[in-house]
Amino acid sequence: MIKTLAKYIKEYKKASILTPICMIMEVIFETIIPYCMGLIVTNGIEAGNMQYILIVGGIMLVLTIIAFIFGALGGIYGAEASTGFAKNLRKGLFHNIQTFSFSNIDKFSTSGLITRLTTDVTNIQNAYQMLLRMAFRAPVSMLFAMVMSFAVSWRISLIFLGAIVFLSICFAIIIKFAMKYFSQVFEKYDDLNETIQENVSAIRVVKAFVREDYESKELKIAAGNIYKMFVKAENVVVMNGPLMFFTIYATMLIISWYGAHLIVGGSLTTGELLTLFTYSLQILANLMFINFMFVMFTLSAASAKRIAEVLNEESDLKNPEEPVYDVNDGSVLFNNVSFAYNADASKYVLKNINLDIKSGETIGIIGGTGSSKSSLVNLINRLYDVSEGEILVGGINVKDYDMESLRNQVAVVLQKNVLFSGTIFDNLRWGNPDATEEQCIEACKMASAHDFVMNFPDGYNTKIEQGGTNVSGGQKQRLCIARALLKNPKIIIFDDSTSAVDTATDASIRKALKEAIPGTTKFIIAQRVSSVMEADRIIVMEEGEVNGFGTHDELLNNNLIYREVYESQTGANADFDEMKGGI
Repeated sequence: MIKTLAKYIKEYKKASILTPICMIMEVIFETIIPYCMGLIVTNGIEAGNMQYILIVGGIMLVLTIIAFIFGALGGIYGAEASTGFAKNLRKGLFHNIQTFSFSNIDKFSTSGLITRLTTDVTNIQNAYQMLLRMAFRAPVSMLFAMVMSFAVSWRISLIFLGAIVFLSICFAIIIKFAMKYFSQVFEKYDDLNETIQENVSAIRVVKAFVREDYESKELKIAAGNIYKMFVKAENVVVMNGPLMFFTIYATMLIISWYGAHLIVGGSLTTGELLTLFTYSLQILANLMFINFMFVMFTLSAASAKRIAEVLNEESDLKNPEEPVYDVNDGSVLFNNVSFAYNADASKYVLKNINLDIKSGETIGIIGGTGSSKSSLVNLINRLYDVSEGEILVGGINVKDYDMESLRNQVAVVLQKNVLFSGTIFDNLRWGNPDATEEQCIEACKMASAHDFVMNFPDGYNTKIEQGGTNVSGGQKQRLCIARALLKNPKIIIFDDSTSAVDTATDASIRKALKEAIPGTTKFIIAQRVSSVMEADRIIVMEEGEVNGFGTHDELLNNNLIYREVYESQTGANADFDEMKGGI
């Protein structure tokens, strides 16, 4: 885990080394100051030597300035190192997430990944700054103060040593009980982020169903769980303060009593006693800092583990050693393909799929909810790998392609389309960053999007809000179709992507696609028979298997499921998902 995270310090190694050096130098000069104070009292004030007071006082001033400079430099370097480390961690996490296959992403919830990128990284950032500054400063300061105090009076220094042992035992017990609560906090953060994310992304649904009160209660529960965990932990940690002050005051009383006896006996001066008082405060305060660091480091250890899990996660999908970069054509061959989302799954989602699709064909795919239509097409551009069998695109196994090259030639238009913040032009150019305005407009005309875009006051420069919330579902689908067309792919997949448009617009889009990109293989997943009946061939899916494959006329004559779906949508009132055959 530490080795994994340490790689992301990178260009901030220099700042990471200079920070503890500056802190140690600050400690050295700070530790000399109490000794000088004792000298002033003994040799200056008590002796009435004003010149001595001025000289030693001047030395103390110089020491204070030097300590301040080193302390400031330590703070600057520490901030640079910790924030830079956090920046690299977030960049590394985000980059690795981008390489994940769908199966990798399925292992982590969206809210869990958000917590890792935000709260967990912030915890690591704070802990790293604490490590560079206080983890070096406090032990060194305590050690130097102990050395100096033993040099002044070894008898009284034994009192400090006893206080250190007592507090160390108490702090260890407190940490042990507190950490079991801190380790559970981050799971509660995931739940809170999930609640917030769902509520914000579905705010229109929440308002439509007047569920604001219900969602508020859910958030209150999630936030309350975090509150309870922190309260339990803090109820234990809060004992640090009283124990610390009890020990400080007890140490002061013992030193005062014992020191007075030594002064009366002539073996200790008043200045030396003052010096020992100062060192005792330094020692006990640094011990408190060390305890606080242990609490923070233990808390951040949970964050570090969660971050390392994502950084060490390797994509299930990898490029071959010598990948193929050119996709010859849009032909697709499914050769005895079976697929399960999880290697330990008890049954396959897709079973024994055998399909031979020629380049340029339009293939309709129809089937009820849960018939694995989307799972079938997700294997073409290798979003998942097959469990058995093989898939050939352009005559070559998809596993032999460079994944980026393959996916650039297989465009996908989803049912739940996503638009990003920016102008319409910006969103369209996701399909082709170099597309000209004319190419964008032409793609929108093919997708029947040009007319409604021109009705916006700013046309193609209209700003799209996050998630495309300022356009309708049908408009969003048509813009996403245009975006996919700009890729000029060998294969294009429409995953129920015209469900939000009327049948006339649907027909217009299909006609335009047939005329404009005749050489592109088109897969059209649809619930409406009208969307696929003019396809070259149609696949009928049932429970992860191909129930029928042929033209519209062939399926009407030979496939009971397709015929009943067709009749239900052209005259009868039966529901598509309740058709005989289990669609």
